[in-house]
Amino acid sequence: MAIDVETVRKVAALAHIREDEARLAPLAAELSAIMGWIEQLGEVDTIDVEPMTSAVAVALPLREDVVTDGGDPAVVLANAPSARDGFFVVPKVVE
Repeated sequence: MAIDVETVRKVAALAHIREDEARLAPLAAELSAIMGWIEQLGEVDTIDVEPMTSAVAVALPLREDVVTDGGDPAVVLANAPSARDGFFVVPKVVE
């Protein structure tokens, strides 16, 4: 899949990335090469390959599921910078 300068310009605008016009052609070439490598990966025969979640087959240690001292709101909120009615008070981040 070849990526042209116009596609790079459009993607840069969508991502709010400023790029000089002189840099768009080399970026298009680099992205086209990356897409070529991705297409090559699609040609690899993986029919008999088991899916894996890690390169190393290691079982993670499990811990006991027990109740800890987190059940006392007064203790939990003791070090909070701000608390009200048993809850943490944090600044509003979403309008």
